[in-house]
Amino acid sequence: MWPFTKRAEPETRSSGTGYTASIIAARASYFAGGGDVAETTSVAQTCIGLWESVLSGADISGTDLLDRRTMALLGRSLALRGEFVGIIGDGIIPCTDWDVSTRNGAPRAYRVSVPEASGGRSETRLAGEILHIRIGSDTATPWAGTPPLRRAALSANLLHEIETALRDTFRDAPIGSQVLPLPDSSAEDMEAMRQAIRGKRGQTLVIEGVAQATAAGMNPQLGQRRDDLTPDLHRAEAATLLESSRGAVAEVFGVPRAFFNAASTGPVFREAQRHLVQYTLAPIAKIIGEEATAKLGGAVAVDVETPTQAYDTGGRARALSGIIKAMAEAEAAGIDPEKAMRLVGWE
Repeated sequence: MWPFTKRAEPETRSSGTGYTASIIAARASYFAGGGDVAETTSVAQTCIGLWESVLSGADISGTDLLDRRTMALLGRSLALRGEFVGIIGDGIIPCTDWDVSTRNGAPRAYRVSVPEASGGRSETRLAGEILHIRIGSDTATPWAGTPPLRRAALSANLLHEIETALRDTFRDAPIGSQVLPLPDSSAEDMEAMRQAIRGKRGQTLVIEGVAQATAAGMNPQLGQRRDDLTPDLHRAEAATLLESSRGAVAEVFGVPRAFFNAASTGPVFREAQRHLVQYTLAPIAKIIGEEATAKLGGAVAVDVETPTQAYDTGGRARALSGIIKAMAEAEAAGIDPEKAMRLVGWE
């Protein structure tokens, strides 16, 4: 008899972002080496904080479920994971992990994990019960989002390597240590001198005697000078590379690198703010509004420009003054102001 009989119940397999996929991704990251850890740097956390702050301060109309705490969680999740999944109930309950079932590339059902203080729980929900916001989606996986650092992994890894190298240099390099030549003496006296100087300086100092210099082929009289062991970081151009990599990572989040320039002044910061809000967070806010409108049953609008005043107030006032003056002149000349406005696309 054939030993492998057909199972009575259907076999269930994990897919998408479930536990098995997480383990495989973790092993792949282990074999590939350290990567995508630039999110632990100050510039990445500053950009993530900007996303979180701007979205939490947005003006939301059409629903009470998207409160400021939920919007802050949403902004941080989008910056770090590229997507946010929450259960629609009394409020928006954020999920830590999810597995999605799709049809025609659109999510149909979810198996989500809800965080709890005593341990999370798993639930199965239909797509209409889930608020799923995603950015940076790929055509191969339109149901999943991609975080900014994943889309620019090379720049993120460069920043990580530079900051790691600088950290290790300041931690392990003999900064402030010197080679100090002293006259010959006994081994006990030399060791006592090493311990005495080391205790005062806080760094390891190598003391070289005249006999060692003579044995090395050097003239003892010419070698009587201090040699500094501090590494020369200027020739490595660490400062230039660090600034360049920080700017590249910041621009991935939509923050111009001038925002982190010490020479930047007020106008530069205002333009950086407008660039971040208008070109990066305003489109994301529209995506959030469309998803909330489709899932919450009402017209939802998310406005991030008005609370942050991410526009040129003076320029708007001057433009309004010019429009009013032009309309008055058109009316005095017997020209229909509405027709004149349509000619320049301002209807």
